[in-house]
Amino acid sequence: MKPTHTPLWIVVMMKELTEALRDRRTLGMLLMLTLLYPALIGFILHNMIERGTRTEKAGIELAVIGAAQAPNLVTQLREKNVNVSERGPMQDAEIQALLREKKVVGVLRLAPEFADYYAAVRPAPIELWFDSSLAKREQQLEVEDILREYGGSIAGARLEAHGVSAAVLSPLRLERYDTGGAGSSSRIGAMLGMFFMPVFLFGLSMAIDSTAGERERRSLEVLMAQPMRARDLVVGKWLAASALAAIGLTLELIVAHGVLSLLPLEEIGMSWRLGLPMLAVVAVAALPLCLFVGAVQVAMAMNSKTFKEAQASAGIVSILPLLPLVIVPMLDLGTQPWMYAVPVLSNQTMLQSLASSQALGALPYLLTCLLPLLLAAAAVAFAARRMKSEQYVMGI
Repeated sequence: MKPTHTPLWIVVMMKELTEALRDRRTLGMLLMLTLLYPALIGFILHNMIERGTRTEKAGIELAVIGAAQAPNLVTQLREKNVNVSERGPMQDAEIQALLREKKVVGVLRLAPEFADYYAAVRPAPIELWFDSSLAKREQQLEVEDILREYGGSIAGARLEAHGVSAAVLSPLRLERYDTGGAGSSSRIGAMLGMFFMPVFLFGLSMAIDSTAGERERRSLEVLMAQPMRARDLVVGKWLAASALAAIGLTLELIVAHGVLSLLPLEEIGMSWRLGLPMLAVVAVAALPLCLFVGAVQVAMAMNSKTFKEAQASAGIVSILPLLPLVIVPMLDLGTQPWMYAVPVLSNQTMLQSLASSQALGALPYLLTCLLPLLLAAAAVAFAARRMKSEQYVMGI
């Protein structure tokens, strides 16, 4: 019986992974990125939920000049949880100075002739002063809504007094039906894309150190002197970098799943309906992306003359696939079939669709895996040819 020999590329891969996992800096970077992005997304979404669910009327501070002329208006403001502080007559400069103190959302000034105009059924003059540079736009709009509601109630009462139904003021009745689903917003799509950004960082250090780094340390010559093909050496280093990226991404998605499952995303029109089985599908579908990233980083590092040059070139190339994650959500294009053919963007689109319980056919999965694998094969072939060059190995 012939003894079985482990393929040389597996030996190289295990050697690179063992050395990488023994490095505390590599482990620290892996742990930091695994926790950093889910925590950042969770923090952003938590703040969005806090802003979206709190009553914007609560805590509204409004100064009212001439409040005695409209006691019903003041009562309605207070019923809407607006804190009304009555003020005496104030000049324009004094109102501006008050607003600059940022203690009130706005100043409501009733003209001296307000009561006379109101009694004569004429438009009563009322002024709303506010500072648009303050970050209180929602509260300012809330005050305006209360004033419109107050004006509508007065108009309705006057019509009723003359025997006319207040319904004549509302010739239309608008009913809204949202069919977009809780996860249709592009906001969460842009955030979910951030989960795939660390893929370019998990294995970057090892990809550069095992190629350009070993060449500068002259340890690559020792490896090349071993009875193995250049392709086996390249494939081993490529798969080691890709494996580190896959491990980091899987752990990151698990942490993100735990964070997003705890947040009440429905409060802001979002959802996270992804179970662990579908999360595993997303992780498996992202394996071609990890292989593509590892191959490109190894190829770029091998094409560099120095370690620092490898860091710069691999970093720049890694940024390019991230551009669609920023540009496409800004265009608000919705989900298009071609998106599944673009690396990184395809994984973001798939995760967004599955998170909102949308059914996907076989084509999105095929497109998500096809192009990254083809690009990875091309990059590995280039790196293997580069490794055969004595000029590269000797650093000439």
